[in-house]
Amino acid sequence: MTGNGHRTIPTGAALRVKALEALLEEKGLVDPQALDAIVDTYETKVGPRNGARVVAKAWTDPAFRKRLLADATAAVAELGIAGPEGEHLVAVENTPSVHNLIVCTLCSCYPWPVLGLPPVWYKSFAYRSRAVRDPRGLLREFGLELPDDVEIRVWDASAEQRYMVIPERPAGTVGMSEEELAELVTRDSMVGVAKIAPPARGSSR
Repeated sequence: MTGNGHRTIPTGAALRVKALEALLEEKGLVDPQALDAIVDTYETKVGPRNGARVVAKAWTDPAFRKRLLADATAAVAELGIAGPEGEHLVAVENTPSVHNLIVCTLCSCYPWPVLGLPPVWYKSFAYRSRAVRDPRGLLREFGLELPDDVEIRVWDASAEQRYMVIPERPAGTVGMSEEELAELVTRDSMVGVAKIAPPARGSSR
């Protein structure tokens, strides 16, 4: 884990983006609802669906899982997944005795190609500080209560190294295809603030 090499966010960048967005809206060149839809697509659909494919393959293909844990950047590239903010990717695996949590304590370094855009809470000071100071309490606020004997490992992302969590495969998924398994995987489970619930009865094959 490292706190070095964090990306510096340009001063006033968010304000400039807002000003540009307001100007485009005023001139009728941009529909704010369309912008929101695009952001939602990348935040909750495109990126996280890529990560879900990676997780599902790791669950079903032991050789791929081994390559993923050894060199995640190369392994996800096998699936055609790559791009800015996705370099130097590291995969960490949850087990019954170890739970992993991702944070970026200095800014918001995040593996966009596999997780999409970082959620607002990930970038907040409260999350960044609590993840290090009180990870168990933080997870409890997300609705995730872990037993005291489960070790929580916090991984501090940077421009040189970004992380994704390979969550535990839930019970009741024997016989499900990779596509079906991928539908169960959530963004939050790949950040480490949630676990994956077993599928509804009758949904497995």
